[in-house]
Amino acid sequence: MTCPLGFGAASIGNLYRAVSDERAAAALDAAWQGGIRYYDTAPHYGLGLSERRLGAFLRQKPRDEFVISTKVGRLLEPNPDFAGGRDLAHQFDVPDELVRRFDPSETGIRRSLEESLRRLGLDSVDILYLHDPDVYDVERGLGEGLPALVKLREEGLVRQIGIGVNDASVATRAVRESDLDLVMIAGRYTLLEQPALDDLVPACREHGTRIVAAAVYNSGLLATSTPASDATYNYEAAPAATIERARELARVCAEFGVELPAAALQYPLRDPIVASIVVGTANPDAVRENLARLAADIPESLWSALAERALIPA
Repeated sequence: MTCPLGFGAASIGNLYRAVSDERAAAALDAAWQGGIRYYDTAPHYGLGLSERRLGAFLRQKPRDEFVISTKVGRLLEPNPDFAGGRDLAHQFDVPDELVRRFDPSETGIRRSLEESLRRLGLDSVDILYLHDPDVYDVERGLGEGLPALVKLREEGLVRQIGIGVNDASVATRAVRESDLDLVMIAGRYTLLEQPALDDLVPACREHGTRIVAAAVYNSGLLATSTPASDATYNYEAAPAATIERARELARVCAEFGVELPAAALQYPLRDPIVASIVVGTANPDAVRENLARLAADIPESLWSALAERALIPA
């Protein structure tokens, strides 16, 4: 992948709010036109809506020109109690006609992949992640799911395998207990905080596992140069101390003429173990803005100043 920025497709699954098919397609087109060639989705995102929209777009593109990942561990099944409701409890504005069922077994993972391929309308995906086992059952997820993924890779059904989580300690266990190509870690290797550096990054270096850093804006807290008092962090209202730390980062960035979001995008990529960063949006203008931020010139002196003020590790 020449462009290190990946497109996170949760937003086109109606994360937080409904978006039209046309707006979702426009966001994807802005990504493609900007050179983005890595696209990440999951059954969880909009109960399959994200996969359907992403597949409809990518089927129009040469298969050897993009990389796509999806996730396993949650099966989608008919909701026996459906009565016209919405999936807002899971933060997706879609009809709750389906329910998610945790199933990291080999049978469940094979079924999940087959169903994802049908929704995508593709013959294959490049990367398969075990999705959020820490939300359900870590021991079962790692014990059953990871060996199943290894088997699928050995059979040639997928090129690369990994785990996608928010918890750096769970990701570290997965790297040490299995043979993973990638770890997608959300929000734990960002300009705001770097708990992944404690154990996950050393484990990845030891085992030859690359990192995909997702949620580098920390749920929007770092997405503007003036962090708002009502900003979100980890998908919830940000604590006052966290907002103040983000504002201090913004002040130092401003001293060097750098936008906070540009520094947030580029920071994880300073480590060669980070293969890609993934940012999600259904706004085509935001896609173009992120690409511009990725290309922004950031002086080395900014990183030195942030380290001197103990805002990032030396």
